[in-house]
Amino acid sequence: MRQAGTTRSSERRDEFLFVGNQLFLDFLNTRPVQNHGPIELLPDFSALLRWFRATDLLSPRDAATLQRRWGRSGRSHRVLQAFREVREKLRNELLAWQGGRVIHHSTVNQLNGLMAKYPMRTRLKAAGGRSSAEQWFEAGKPEDLFAPLAQSAAALFANADRSRIRKCDHCVLHFHDTSKKGTRRWCSMQLCGNRLKVAAYAARRRARV
Repeated sequence: MRQAGTTRSSERRDEFLFVGNQLFLDFLNTRPVQNHGPIELLPDFSALLRWFRATDLLSPRDAATLQRRWGRSGRSHRVLQAFREVREKLRNELLAWQGGRVIHHSTVNQLNGLMAKYPMRTRLKAAGGRSSAEQWFEAGKPEDLFAPLAQSAAALFANADRSRIRKCDHCVLHFHDTSKKGTRRWCSMQLCGNRLKVAAYAARRRARV
């Protein structure tokens, strides 16, 4: 299982986008805008499980067990709604924090409450004569999925350089700029960077005519 705070490098897995370099930011990006309107990438509990599978935070076995036990329950529907509400509250909090504001006490209390109820755990692994520690969480019920998300959000607010946490110049996607120069402007070259470069080139061509 991966560390909770980061994500793998490939930009698309399943139908989801992973351009944020942080789990929390990639979660915010599950409601992108396309054709002038928002698109909900988490329409049901099954989609939420697929997103966690795409992050490598859930094994196929754990995802299948959660789906079998809870997939059609009112509990899973309530948890999905709670995830969406947390996502939009944290999106607003992030935008305010990027603007220099202090995190609201209600958000601090909410994240602390989630981490207390659904903690990440640490275990020792030994392989090939080497040992390492990894974080994991118990995925026995739908609410347990809050564990890595709450920790990732709290870690970002506590440790990240807010000047490196940005929203794409062209769309609504958020990312952590980990480049050496710190000049990243787009969610990705494939999604927005090339499109803007092509538009700029076309504009220059028109200007010469």
